[in-house]
Amino acid sequence: MFLKSGELILHVDLQGSCDAPVLVLLHSLGTNLHLWDPIVSSLTRYYRVLRLDMRGHGLSEVGQAPFLIEDLAKDILSVADYFGIDMFSVAGVSIGGLIAQNLADRVPERLVSMVLIDTYLAPTTQSIWSTMAYDIRNHGLNHRIQEIFSRWVTPAFRDTPSAIGMKQMLSRTSAEGYAGCVEALSQIKPEQPKNTKVPVLVLVGESDIVATPAAAQEMAIARNGKLVVLKDAAHIPILEKSDEVLEEMMKFLVKNFNQTIRMETSV
Repeated sequence: MFLKSGELILHVDLQGSCDAPVLVLLHSLGTNLHLWDPIVSSLTRYYRVLRLDMRGHGLSEVGQAPFLIEDLAKDILSVADYFGIDMFSVAGVSIGGLIAQNLADRVPERLVSMVLIDTYLAPTTQSIWSTMAYDIRNHGLNHRIQEIFSRWVTPAFRDTPSAIGMKQMLSRTSAEGYAGCVEALSQIKPEQPKNTKVPVLVLVGESDIVATPAAAQEMAIARNGKLVVLKDAAHIPILEKSDEVLEEMMKFLVKNFNQTIRMETSV
């Protein structure tokens, strides 16, 4: 379905029982909500799963640049408010994990728990992101697709149908949408988390050279989270290691949802 958020039209998918706890899934830069397809059917047995295409990705409009991570987080809240969702868990990959952390720092009272997948507290070397945004906006995305894609999955996975599907997501992402999100990344300032009470699970591919295991460990410590390193995985493990990602997410989400229910009923 399509919803209006401010001046933007966003593409949204909502599945699962209206009585189930809500889980918001945020995709990575250069993909779209279909990144989560391999595990959505399993998650919707227990959760009401909300996915949306980020600005300039999939079928969502890009709107006017520049925009910030805060604006991408506001898009999530706008969609949640439309459906009357007050509290939810959130899982985000790469930039999706940075959006999730922005929500945790700005509206922690709305988050039950948070899964951060192959992301970091803040991007390193902001000048690189600014240069990339300029290049893509002026020369398009096609000349960088192979470079970007090569970091997403391990060499053994790159020729599989699922990996090629991810590459198609990237090639069909608008240059303006990609550049706008890269600019948003370049504006994130390194700082200590404002809120460390939201329960956190950190997942990272052992071969991730973008958001490295070391960066994941730093983030897990800063946010009082649990760190799990996924073997034989790179920057976007949702397709390559879907079973492992689903297993770790389910163990974490069920535990923290049950704790939240106990806390609410004891008040």
